[in-house]
Amino acid sequence: MEIAAKLRVSLIQSDLVWEDSKANLDNFANEVLKLKNTTDIIVLPEMFSTGFSMRPHLFAQTMEEDAVSSMKEWAIKTQAAVCGSLMIKEGEKYFNRFIWAEPNGTLLYYDKSHLFRMGEEQKHYSKGSIRLLIAYKGWNIAPFVCYDLRFPVWIRKTPEFNYDLLIFVANWPERRALHWKLLAQARAIENQSYVVAVNRVGADGSEIYHSGDSQVVDALGNVVYSNNKGIETATISLSKEDLVKYRETFPVGLDADKFEI
Repeated sequence: MEIAAKLRVSLIQSDLVWEDSKANLDNFANEVLKLKNTTDIIVLPEMFSTGFSMRPHLFAQTMEEDAVSSMKEWAIKTQAAVCGSLMIKEGEKYFNRFIWAEPNGTLLYYDKSHLFRMGEEQKHYSKGSIRLLIAYKGWNIAPFVCYDLRFPVWIRKTPEFNYDLLIFVANWPERRALHWKLLAQARAIENQSYVVAVNRVGADGSEIYHSGDSQVVDALGNVVYSNNKGIETATISLSKEDLVKYRETFPVGLDADKFEI
């Protein structure tokens, strides 16, 4: 596989049409396809086809239906990995599932582990129990979904779960935007990793407002990109050389405590 010394990551911060998969897929298709041959990874928000709905019995799709099929098609057309989360039906269960689609047809997924009890997510969705480590263009990437961001033990980088980039996709409300911003920086610093965090904007069906605040944070905790000004697509380049050099000169991981999940 091609090794990318510079990894180009595109963040699509967008409003979502409440519980309208066709409208959202049409909107994202328009934005995603503009990125053809210009980027390596395209990141969409959490539940990007519906918004953060607690009605999966009405709107969830299987892995064979048009939301996942669209992601696979976009990956091929753009020649980039496309990722984001969807409500997925599997048997009699529903999952808030992060999907990763590559141009070569590779399809991987991670099921959100920490379900947002204040929104009763745990009453409607089943939790995941297995973390995902993606090897892509010489980078190791670990994806998580929204509320997972608050749980550092689950996310912690170890020799067995060793990544270069954390991706978070979310529907994170504006009223807790400070937490979103600071926790993303904390996860970057404590794991000496890049963080790409993509959130939606606008109000959902429960009139909860989202300010976006999508961001890219480097391993030192510096915010190299952020946006709280509305809809935007931004492409940021991440340097593997800078990451490796920092880890070598400041190897805090060598003193980390061992633990088991």
